[in-house]
Amino acid sequence: MQIENQLLQLPLFVEKQVTLAIKREDLLHPFISGNKYRKLKYNLLEANKMGCHTILTFGGAFSNHIAATACAAKEKGFNSIGIIRGEELRESWRENTTLLKAHEDGMIFKFVSRGDYRKKEETSFLADLKIEFGDFYLVPEGGTNELAVKGCQEILVSGDEKFDFICTSVGTGGTVAGLINSSFPHQKVLGFSSLKGDFLIEHIEKITNNSRWELVSGYHFGGYAKISQELIHFINDFKEQNHIPLDPIYTGKMMFGLFDMVLRNTFAKGTKILAIHTGGLQGIAGMNSVLKKKNLSLLDI
Repeated sequence: MQIENQLLQLPLFVEKQVTLAIKREDLLHPFISGNKYRKLKYNLLEANKMGCHTILTFGGAFSNHIAATACAAKEKGFNSIGIIRGEELRESWRENTTLLKAHEDGMIFKFVSRGDYRKKEETSFLADLKIEFGDFYLVPEGGTNELAVKGCQEILVSGDEKFDFICTSVGTGGTVAGLINSSFPHQKVLGFSSLKGDFLIEHIEKITNNSRWELVSGYHFGGYAKISQELIHFINDFKEQNHIPLDPIYTGKMMFGLFDMVLRNTFAKGTKILAIHTGGLQGIAGMNSVLKKKNLSLLDI
């Protein structure tokens, strides 16, 4: 499936003589949007090929991956199980918009402590889950594996060759790896990390086939799921000016970083940039519930 690129017509880019377009991957599907659609595509085909009837995966309370997996599994005729981080959610999950939608799509939940959640890749922990739930096809947290990277390699198409830089947000590394692998020889891929630290670099190096990329780590706003009033105002202003909603965990931070880099003359005049909108808009409602409790400004929906 191909998605059109939307050119941003803003004074900043005219002044700096830089072109910025957004690939609207968020429009791929109403609920399985952006990179989640790409990551799940070949995993579900493999599960079907193996004769599995159940998809099991991991995620937090507001996980885009949990919501997308539940919906995709329902559409393709699979059962789904979500191993959710945080035992405290066991009594309150119906108040959580992400988990409620996943439940409506048929997902069964198992809430585990943060300590047990860290065992999600351990053989003994997975074996216990198979004893409890029976056979299942495992999709890792965030959906990133070789098949996910394969799906994300399909984001770029021949018409994207005209761009000099390809930019995306980074969580588990699968999307940026797919873009690195499928980028054209003259292009550089910039991955804007939503997490603190550079620990993803080694992981990305293992699943990519060229070195024309860079992890940009200065726009995480304190780490995963951390945001500020400045970021909220930026996302709301961006939506008002461009009629494009951004999620606060991933794409919002990437776009903030890109605007700042253009303002600081990081890119030469005449540079053409393509930013990938990876979806995740379902998480806005959940983030607003958190912001409301803190008496902070809300994100426009």
